[in-house]
Amino acid sequence: MQESSARQSAISAVTGWSSNGTRLNFKETPARSLFGVNVFSDDVMRARLPEHVYKAIRKTIKKGLALDPGVADIVATVMKEWAIEKGATHYTHWFQPLTGLTAEKHDSFLSPTEAGSAIAEFSGKELVRGEPDASSFPSGGIRATFEARGYTAWDPTSPAFILENPNGTTLCIPTAFCSWTGEALDKKTPLLRSIEALSKQALRILKLFGSEATSVYTTAGPEQEYFLIDQNFYFNRPDLLNAGRTLFGAKPPKGQEMEDHYFGTIPERVLACMLETETELYKLGVPVKTRHNEVAPAQYEIAPMFENANIATDHNMLIMETMKRVAGRYGLQLLLHEKPFAGVNGSGKHVNWSMSDDLGNNLLKPGDTPHENAQFLIFLAAVLKAVHKHAELLRVAVATAANDHRLGANEAPPAIISVFLGDQLQDIVEQIEKGGAKSTKQGGTMTIGVTVLPPLPRDAGDRNRTSPFAFTGNKFEYRAVGSSQSIAGPNIVLNTVVAEAVDEIATTLEAAVAAGKDLNAEIQALLPKLIAESKAVIFNGDGYSEAWHKEAEKRGLPNRKNTVDSIPDLIGPKSIALFGKYGVFSERELHSRYEIFLENYIKTISIEAQLTAQISNRQILPAALRYQSQIAESIANLKAAGIAAPKAQVDLLTELSGTIDELRTKTLDLIKTQEGHVDGDTLAHAKHSRDGLIPAMLAVRAAGDKLEGIVADDLWPLPTYQEMLFIK
Repeated sequence: MQESSARQSAISAVTGWSSNGTRLNFKETPARSLFGVNVFSDDVMRARLPEHVYKAIRKTIKKGLALDPGVADIVATVMKEWAIEKGATHYTHWFQPLTGLTAEKHDSFLSPTEAGSAIAEFSGKELVRGEPDASSFPSGGIRATFEARGYTAWDPTSPAFILENPNGTTLCIPTAFCSWTGEALDKKTPLLRSIEALSKQALRILKLFGSEATSVYTTAGPEQEYFLIDQNFYFNRPDLLNAGRTLFGAKPPKGQEMEDHYFGTIPERVLACMLETETELYKLGVPVKTRHNEVAPAQYEIAPMFENANIATDHNMLIMETMKRVAGRYGLQLLLHEKPFAGVNGSGKHVNWSMSDDLGNNLLKPGDTPHENAQFLIFLAAVLKAVHKHAELLRVAVATAANDHRLGANEAPPAIISVFLGDQLQDIVEQIEKGGAKSTKQGGTMTIGVTVLPPLPRDAGDRNRTSPFAFTGNKFEYRAVGSSQSIAGPNIVLNTVVAEAVDEIATTLEAAVAAGKDLNAEIQALLPKLIAESKAVIFNGDGYSEAWHKEAEKRGLPNRKNTVDSIPDLIGPKSIALFGKYGVFSERELHSRYEIFLENYIKTISIEAQLTAQISNRQILPAALRYQSQIAESIANLKAAGIAAPKAQVDLLTELSGTIDELRTKTLDLIKTQEGHVDGDTLAHAKHSRDGLIPAMLAVRAAGDKLEGIVADDLWPLPTYQEMLFIK
């Protein structure tokens, strides 16, 4: 009865939980006074740095210019003094390796002196470059174990910050991470490359329209979905603890059918956790804006305001780390897995993506004048062209074993990449393709650069939850991104594919202008061609429907139904040529990520398979056998008393015994499948995991979940869905 008592104890602990912590007081300390206090921000630099140094660092940030070593020394000294005032004893180069998480190695500011004391030191060299071990991070073959050297390089475009701990603080310096041979071993380096590539090409279009902008950057605003459950339940679920998702769990009588959780009153304990999380994020300068209950029970969302995509990526990593840390203070466990519970909504990270210039203009805002209209339509056409041409790469960007469970159901978009424009904008696009036919929605004849577009309010059309890439007024919402993912990968792909499309359009228009042709006339002639070439990717309907799958196939759109089908596209000729042309990934870097992604898939499924067998053998089977023994003993006692056992009891014992046998048989099949030898390369192993292990795991789960509906509640060892999702 030990397993059962652990579950019952967990329920008692949850229902008896109370907070003994200090209450936040926003009346005494307004949130606005907290914002950015732990950030080495532009305001801090302006106030503390000599004017010439401040101007130099601003040029580095805005223009990407190299930083003079002398300037770096001054910045390092001022940064150190600021950090020590904040209580920092150590500093770390904070980077994002290919684990999908963040990494840090802490070094003390203190250095001993000959007199036996210590002084605080931090030089420009230490600020600009660090040297962590590169062999213990995923490298996909770029680094062998004996090839350990790697470098972190300061990213001045993302501000340093202070990370607080109950016993002190640490100065965190956002950095890129590369190997001794120069290849990127992180997510930041290619993200910065992709932003630079898009900026270079977009400026060519802006120049044609007479803009004085000097740089273009992409913006991102990821809507982060997540689950919170009590830690007592979490620690009694080996699958959640080790795999992040439940590998067993019968459907509860109530899930999300009543639609009563979405936007409902936030539970008091959860709201308290949210408030403290937001307080910590305010200190780090993260502009979190929105919080609410999501659709599934125990599911929530936090969303920040839009920022430069590089900073937004760093901030999203901080959001995930901060939520996890603060949740523990309230006895809660953060679950970021895309599908921690079967049968209810999974969690995504809807990345709102756009482009802006350094003058503050959103390039995907329709505008109110003919000049702005034409520019908007050019960039819109470029995005459509990019998504149509490289849909398979956008699918790779969201391909993980975890996201495979989510895509295609419960408000998550399908694996087919398409674009939702809304009725009004689609009508305009159709007008353009027809060469300026009269609109059936609003406005008159379309003459680009002459007639103003029909007004496009921020909500120019309905929303479409089944679309993986939807235009929402002045941005695109990339809904296929998984909740546990770094947003760097999706942004890298989007930036690069759009850079290529803009490059091709700019080349055509520049050639026409150089030949003395009228720009407006050339745009008028070019846009219908661009729309005609890309319109197959536009779809406003139900992405879940079988009819769309058939239609998408007719249109020639790729449908990579799972990660194993998708990842090979990363090293296809088209991908290698694209990323190589714009300097985002070398062929070797692409192959490294191909290997890393497949290995991650294989390891994920392997861990889940081992856990499935372990939970089956060590928890579910013993509980079922104990219940079988009780029923058999009851029947035997009746027979001993000369009473014929009721048929219902005999049938129950028969059903239970048969299901126990099924569980054990399927578990042995799973173990045998996992032990089976896999011939071939990493891809072959991944296919074995997909085609062999996953079906075998599901067979074990089916038997285990059936037993959950039969075995006496006081014997069942695992916290149930009903308990985890609804007991707060």
